[in-house]
Amino acid sequence: MATFDREDAAKLARHLHSHLPSDPALRTKTLESLLVERGFVAPETIDAWVEAYSEHIGPKRGAQVVARSWVDPAFRARLMDDATAAIAEFGFDGDATGHLKAVENTDTQHHLIVCTLCSCYPFSLLGMSPAWYKSAAYRARAVREPRQVLSEFGVDLPETVGVRVWDSTAELRYLVVPQRPANTDGWDEARLAALVTRNAMIGTARHLKTEAA
Repeated sequence: MATFDREDAAKLARHLHSHLPSDPALRTKTLESLLVERGFVAPETIDAWVEAYSEHIGPKRGAQVVARSWVDPAFRARLMDDATAAIAEFGFDGDATGHLKAVENTDTQHHLIVCTLCSCYPFSLLGMSPAWYKSAAYRARAVREPRQVLSEFGVDLPETVGVRVWDSTAELRYLVVPQRPANTDGWDEARLAALVTRNAMIGTARHLKTEAA
């Protein structure tokens, strides 16, 4: 088993900063190769994490929660009352869901999530946060001009629909429950979950497309 040496780690960090290529994909691959070569991480560990976030976590967990709320009124009530406790029923425990609030879109209300101080995000439900969510522009403008930001994401809301912006923190994070698409009566949870997108659970998308199922 590899041992950790602080001095070696510092040397490696300096080496990486001076030699990593500019392209993000190449930087990631180079970093992975160097970490494996130096014995800081095993390749199977990296593969396991990639699989977990791409195939099991990602937005798929959040989509399961949303789909359950659409078909099970009792679960929906529990989710809106105490999202942390309701999501624990799936076994999706973790720091990112330890203090979570669910907010529900309606015909007259749309919710948008941002983290103005940093980039707090329920990654154990939605996977890794997108780059734009962490950008200074989104963090500032989502609060000042949410309708304009939504419009740039393709969400043009009439004045009859209010917009509420929720500011995430390390102590409290949010999950948007989008509206269930029309003409999905009789669909099971798995089929419904396939409709739910990450952006819809952040609030930068509104109308889910049934043809994506």
